[in-house]
Amino acid sequence: MIELKKVCFKQEDFSLADLDFEVPFGEYAIIMGKTGSGKTTLLEILCGLRFIKSGKIFLNHKDVTNLKPASRQIGYVPQDAALFPTMNIAENLGFALKLKAYSKVEITIAIQEMAEDLSISHLLNRYPNQLSGGERQRVALGRAILSKPKLLLLDEPLSALDLETQQDLCQILKKTCMEHRLTTLHVTHNSEEAKQLGDRIYKLQDGRIHPGSSMILAS
Repeated sequence: MIELKKVCFKQEDFSLADLDFEVPFGEYAIIMGKTGSGKTTLLEILCGLRFIKSGKIFLNHKDVTNLKPASRQIGYVPQDAALFPTMNIAENLGFALKLKAYSKVEITIAIQEMAEDLSISHLLNRYPNQLSGGERQRVALGRAILSKPKLLLLDEPLSALDLETQQDLCQILKKTCMEHRLTTLHVTHNSEEAKQLGDRIYKLQDGRIHPGSSMILAS
């Protein structure tokens, strides 16, 4: 569950004002908005990478407003995937598990299972610069999920991909998030993408989420 209550953010001449919205447990929600509307800033606020001026942030009913990013149990996939260039794909996938001191056997099994789910088993020995855009996004998604998050945030993960790859990844995103019961917030400016993926849609415009802009698309 994600809940923002009267959240305000301001940096120089940009601001987000009185943001109120909720994503119920296990739902796949979409934030839509034009370039520059603050979609990425909103995700960074949820992650704890940007400080808010006022308001409260609740994740799974816990007030995380002042918690550090590492304490929020969030998996975050930025628009550029942000894979570690000097690590191969297996090492990228297992990075969070290694930090959490999982055993080598546990890490290997988790990597193999995730790679199979995302159809990237054949890529495990390659490096990020040897992958296509769609392949990099699959790896970034797998790495985020293997960090064992309670919530998943996706920053325009399909925007730089061709139509066929977008369709493939849409199916993978929905299936993977449902299987792992992840509450997901996905930002985009693509209405077709939003309709295909979202259980509900919010619109961010002029620094606000406007009343009545949430639409439940699926039960």
